[in-house]
Order: sequence, then C-alpha cells, then structure tokens
Amino acid sequence: MLEILIHGDNEKRDIALVENGNLIEYYEEDNNIERNEGNIYIGIIKDVIEGMQAAFVDIGTEKNSFIHIKDILPKIDETVEKYDSNIKIKDIVKKGKKILVQVKKDSNEKKGARVSTHINLPGKYIALMPNTDIVTISQKIVNEKEKQRLIDLVKRNLGNNNGAIIRTSAQNQDENTIIEDIKKLEEKWNNILKTNVDPNINKPKLIYKAEDIVEKMIIDLTDKKIDRIVINNKKGYSNLKKNIKENVKIEEKSNVFDVYDLKKQIDKINDRKIWLKCGGFITIDKTEALTAIDINTGKYTGKKDLEQTVYKVNKEATIEIAKQLRLKDIGGIIIIDYIDMQNNENKKNIENLLKEELKKDRAKTQVEGFTKLDLMELTRKHICSHRT
Repeated sequence: MLEILIHGDNEKRDIALVENGNLIEYYEEDNNIERNEGNIYIGIIKDVIEGMQAAFVDIGTEKNSFIHIKDILPKIDETVEKYDSNIKIKDIVKKGKKILVQVKKDSNEKKGARVSTHINLPGKYIALMPNTDIVTISQKIVNEKEKQRLIDLVKRNLGNNNGAIIRTSAQNQDENTIIEDIKKLEEKWNNILKTNVDPNINKPKLIYKAEDIVEKMIIDLTDKKIDRIVINNKKGYSNLKKNIKENVKIEEKSNVFDVYDLKKQIDKINDRKIWLKCGGFITIDKTEALTAIDINTGKYTGKKDLEQTVYKVNKEATIEIAKQLRLKDIGGIIIIDYIDMQNNENKKNIENLLKEELKKDRAKTQVEGFTKLDLMELTRKHICSHRT
C-alpha cells in the first residue's frame, strides 16, 4: 500500500511517502523559503563573466542566478556535458538582453540559483525537451525490444524541434497513453511560449510555475499507483480534490502522523549512524562537496571466514544505503567506503545490487563503480531543494 501523508498548514507542511507502513520519503515544505526549481523565467543578462565562460541572470529573485555556456549552447547529447571551448560566452549573450531559462538548482545562502536554457517539462511517461531532437530513455528500462518500441513511438509522435526523455513509467504502456502524454506536454510548452511579455519592459518575468512537491510525487509515481492521500486540514483537502485529477482516494484526518510509528521513523532521519540487522552499521556524513558513507562490521563477527563476514555486512549495508539516500534525499556526489573485499565476484555482486536497489528511487542516479582506491562512486539528483 502506497500513501502520501501531509500534515501542516498554509505556512509549513510535512509530507511523507509511506509504503506498507515504512517511511520511504520525507520532505518539509516551508512557504517562507523560496522554492523555484523547475520554474521558467524570462530573465535579463546582468553581467557576462568571460573568465568563467558564464553569466549572471536576473530572474526577479533576491540573488542573480548563474548560467554556464554549456547551458546556453544547443544540447547535442543528453549524456555529454562537453562543449566546443573555442566558442566564447561574450559572442552568445549580451548584457541587458532577455533570455528564456529554467531553474535547475535553487539558490542557497552562498549562491544564486543555477539556470539553463535547456527546458525540461516532466510528464507521466516522458519529459519534454523543447528545442532539441534528442530522444533518450531511462536506464531503468533494460529490455532492448521494449526500449526500441518506446523510442520509435516517441520519435514518431513528437512535434518538430522537440526531444524527450522516456521515463521508466512508460514501460509496457500502450501507444495511445504515451501519445496523449506527449500532446499534453507539447500543448503546455506552446502555452508557455504564448505568455504575454511586453517587449518594451526590460524586467524579468515568471512565465511557468513548476509543480509542488505533492504534485511532482504523483507524476513521478504514475507506475506505482498511490492508494490514498491523507491531509490534516480542510483547505488543503479542498485544493487536493480540485487539483489532483488521478484516480486516488483523498481523505482528511487530524492525526495524520499517528500511524505506523511514523513520528519515530521521522525522528531517525537525521541520525548519522544507522544500525544494520546483522549488527554492523553505516555512517553518513555530508560535506559541501560530497556525501561520504562508511560501513563498519560493528557487533557482527560472522560464522565462517572473513570474506563471507565482510560480504554479508556490505550486502546488507547496500540495501540500507539505497533506502537512506531516498529517505534523506541526498543529492550530488556520493562516496561509499565499503569494507575491503578480496573476491572480485563479490565486488561485482555488490555493485549490481546497488544498481538494482537504486531502481526503486524516483531520482536520477548514476553508479560509476569502484575506484582504484576501492571506493564506490555514484551521483544522485535530489528531489527537493529545501529540506532539513
């Protein structure tokens, strides 16, 4: 049973995604904290920084946003970040000119938002990428025949100058369902382009507001079927009934979190140390540059040889790490320091297990594998910009 539980008011609300009584995602949404990720703006170039191949863009927020040249040049390959270094930013954008951008990463205390001209509009089965002809597919879809069917289907039905990322939820869906999703997104994009912007007014303007956390959660979990949404206030209940079009049961209750020991589960989210059932434990330490995860045998001494003891702890830790990344919504570079394994087959099994467990995560993840120092490298794109 998959449920979304919401507790709070117009100022702040806590949102929990619960599966069979287990907390798998948790967010704190504060309306006093500006959340702009996914929004689309007509921005104004305020300054061009030639030495950084970048520019600052005024989108109407307190801090100017930042855009790099690779986020301005046309995207050739969704998976490649490189660009022609002979092209100079000063030849592409000029101070005072308008530019259509989408917020890719929200601002924080030190930096303004990161923006891009590469627009991405998420739907149930695809994410539309206007102004490109790239069509790519989720790595979580592994059946080659199904991958080709979906790619061919999307290419046939996309309008001119539109690309797409085919989402995991598209797997095994019928043609008409996916075509309908494509047409809805293309209509949304066309409406964005028609937004009335006075050419004589040189000010930034918000022209598209991204989905909130709950709306995004429902879109992302199309293939999982949410059984019900429970919220604790009448106004929020009315808004959900009006805005949520999917066939999902919506209830209003005052004691939303008084189930499944949910408060206890929430209290444990910020724990640095997480014990494993076998007696081992993991520690999670976030820094500005990356998140480091360490694995320890703890109280577990094993029953056979050292390699099997280590492998059991690493295996259990892998499953728990995948859960914690989603629960804590950890984004960016992640380094896992596994207990050293001598058997290469065991190492490969651990890497495959990590990839398999991360398929349950609706965030985009990329496992790079073990380094020469036997550290596991991976990246994860966070779901929500602001959380504690």
